[in-house]
Amino acid sequence: TNSKGKTPRRPGPKKASNIEKDPVGVYCRIRPLGAEDEDCCVEMISSSTIQIHAPDGLKANRNGEYKETQYSFKKVFGINTTQMELFEDVSRPLVDDLIQCKNGLLFTYGVTGSGKTFTMTGSPGEGGLLPRSLGMLFNSIGPFQAKRYVFKPDDKNGMEIQSQVDVFFPTLSFSFPLFTFAEEACKSGNVDEDCCYSVFVSYIEIYNNYIYDLLEEAPFDPIRPKPPQSKILREDQNHNMYVAGCTEVEVKSTEEAFEVFWRGQKKRRIANTQLNRESSRSHSVFTVKLAQAPLDADGDHILQDKNQVSVSQLCLVDLAGSERTSRTKAEGSRLREAGNINQSLMTLRTCMEVLRENQMCGTNKMVPYRDSKVTHLFKNYFDGEGKVRMIVCVNPKADDYEETMLVMRFAEMTQEVEVARPVDRPICGLAAGRRHRNQAFKEELSRRLAERGGPINAGDDPVLVTQLTESLPALPPCELVDPADDQTLPRLIEALEQRHRIRQMMVEQFHKTASTLKSMFEQFDGQLNAKETHLHDQQSKLNQKDKVIMNQRAEIERLEKKSKTLEYKVDILQKTTDMYEQDKRSLQQELETREQRLQRELSDKRRMEQRMQGMVTDTKLKWEKECERRVNAKQLEMQNKLWVKDEKLKQLKAIVTESSTGGGCITEHLDKPERPSRERDRNMPQKRSASPSPIPDLYPTNSSTTPSTSSSSYRSVASCISDWEQKFPVDSNSEARYTGTPQYRSRTPAPCHSTSSVGRRRGHRLAPGTETAPPVHPMHRRSQSAGGEKWVDHKPTSNLDLDTVMQPIIPNAIKVSTPNEKALSKCHKYVLRHQELASDGEIETKLIKGNVFKTRGGGQAVQFTDIETLKQECPTAPSRKRRSGSVERPVQVEDIENRVRA
Repeated sequence: TNSKGKTPRRPGPKKASNIEKDPVGVYCRIRPLGAEDEDCCVEMISSSTIQIHAPDGLKANRNGEYKETQYSFKKVFGINTTQMELFEDVSRPLVDDLIQCKNGLLFTYGVTGSGKTFTMTGSPGEGGLLPRSLGMLFNSIGPFQAKRYVFKPDDKNGMEIQSQVDVFFPTLSFSFPLFTFAEEACKSGNVDEDCCYSVFVSYIEIYNNYIYDLLEEAPFDPIRPKPPQSKILREDQNHNMYVAGCTEVEVKSTEEAFEVFWRGQKKRRIANTQLNRESSRSHSVFTVKLAQAPLDADGDHILQDKNQVSVSQLCLVDLAGSERTSRTKAEGSRLREAGNINQSLMTLRTCMEVLRENQMCGTNKMVPYRDSKVTHLFKNYFDGEGKVRMIVCVNPKADDYEETMLVMRFAEMTQEVEVARPVDRPICGLAAGRRHRNQAFKEELSRRLAERGGPINAGDDPVLVTQLTESLPALPPCELVDPADDQTLPRLIEALEQRHRIRQMMVEQFHKTASTLKSMFEQFDGQLNAKETHLHDQQSKLNQKDKVIMNQRAEIERLEKKSKTLEYKVDILQKTTDMYEQDKRSLQQELETREQRLQRELSDKRRMEQRMQGMVTDTKLKWEKECERRVNAKQLEMQNKLWVKDEKLKQLKAIVTESSTGGGCITEHLDKPERPSRERDRNMPQKRSASPSPIPDLYPTNSSTTPSTSSSSYRSVASCISDWEQKFPVDSNSEARYTGTPQYRSRTPAPCHSTSSVGRRRGHRLAPGTETAPPVHPMHRRSQSAGGEKWVDHKPTSNLDLDTVMQPIIPNAIKVSTPNEKALSKCHKYVLRHQELASDGEIETKLIKGNVFKTRGGGQAVQFTDIETLKQECPTAPSRKRRSGSVERPVQVEDIENRVRA
């Protein structure tokens, strides 16, 4: 196969499994509102908790309720917090760790315009975290700084010590009064005086996921200017990430360091957006690197050993603000910048989520550091190379509510991530206080030389010897010109003796000083021996303490193992308890569900029983009324039949009487037929209609012809009855009907009326040759639904069919039980059948009518214009205006009879 093997991954540094971890320190700072009339959505409840509520007009959840959320931090700084208070709580511990050779990372995070750059850089008169950190660093290590160019970067994220410094450049002084806070200068108490220090700063920006060096001095070509070249990330021998080829400037004062920062700040990409007039369009990283090396045993020069050089760094990161392009109105390059900013911040959130999941759930997922330059550069900090601090800047105005909620969720999740605590640097084997002893020795030597007028070892220095010789008495002239001269030699002898005495005195003083010094040395030796003895005793005690500590550590490990075992058991029991609790809750919920279902079924059953009882009662009342109506109608029909039979008997009686008395009697009886008197007819005269007068031409005969008295000339009884029935046919089973318009016709027979009596009355008042009575057209109101338009007939399923006389029959209608847009779009009219109970206990139907028209949005709307009421009544029911006991014929029937008579 041609497949190439993968390059083996270089193993990372092995870390102990029982290292201590600290959570990421997350702080919150609330900036003041831009205007007093702006709506505020953030409230500071305590020194560590804030509360966020949704602004007016924005629903925080699906139920439409306003939701308030609280978030807790390590500390919350309100709008009245000064820059000094923020520095003391957040940055001062990181500077102390920097001096103790521990790395630190501090970055500001928040929405655009929330105050991140002000917190990091500050303003004139109110320096931010960056200048205050530089001031504290130089105030602490100022007297112990090494000469310039003693330390030199090796371009591999390390430092070298130069053996000889050939050229010494004095420290440059810069006047940069923009950020002044000398009255608030502070120092660190953890500075090692036996070391020499040097500070290097670098400044980069990450723009569109590319790294640019802001301190790089590229030659400017006015003809063909070259764009800045991006840098790459590399990994050093300690597996720490660094920017290859980044410019590192050695600074010796706060002013010089801040001048370098300001020089790079001018190159940073800042643009004007809708949310911020000077919005940072890139992530800026200002790195302060501190190199320190111990002094030699004499405390005079730096120890020339590269392995003894310690390098620590503090990264101050000003992240670009997260933003929504819909609010910033970003276009073109601004839109691309916003996309890259949001993508890098999203990668940072993803890395934090994976780290938290790995730590809380025990998983080993790969953290996607390489997806963004920001996370790739600082992955060592999250893997345990230093402390991590984050300041969440919040703008409390209501317009930033949704972005602020996302920032709060990310900050709350970041607090749960734990970072390994950095280990202390190894202690140098040289004795402490070397610099102080060397300085004290030099000062004492200078003092003593000043007292004696010269150094002690004068023989080694010819200048000192000359000064000492000149301090002796001068020799007189020694030239002898006369043998008898007795004055020159005595003067010379006296001068030499004086010099000898001075020399003896100096020798005695020297011996005296030597003896004193010897005694002092002996005393120092004795003290040193005593100190060594004491040190030996203390070392033995320390060894004993170490043994005790080892035993205690072994005991602690045993107790930790036992504790872990018990914790494991507790976890198992807790999981078992949770399972039982979950089963209990599920069973309880199931029981409650069944109880609710049972209660619902019982309530439904009770409602159904009540409904059925009501329906039974209504049906019972309806059928009672119907039976009463039918009984009355049948009774009236039987009375009419009985009256017809009585009439027939009267006619028969008249015929029989005529046959016995002669033809003249027949005519007389026909003119005035009398109804036979019966007891039953006398007892109930009110229940039957008045008999109409007989028709004179009931049996037409020839008036000029006188009937014969013989029996053969008369008709038989059967023939007379047959002629009567043929002349006036009576349908005993027919019932009276009210006639109306074609659209309104009775569906059921009208109650309490028979056709026999009415038809008979009509027949008595018509011409003899007429066989049927003309129809009666009572006055009525024609329904509005009889037009030619198309109707939507909305009849709910709960409506009942009532036997009212006037029933609407709507042609070309679409019948629906529930209205829909499709049916409404096809019709011009709409009618709704509504039923309700009237005051007299009867059910009446209301026809609510309206016009259908189209709305501007493309839908259908109905405008109601008319209401028509249909009600069922029994004509035989006594009127409320009549007195009880009076039985009269219905007004409607009398009205019909009067119109027929007319």
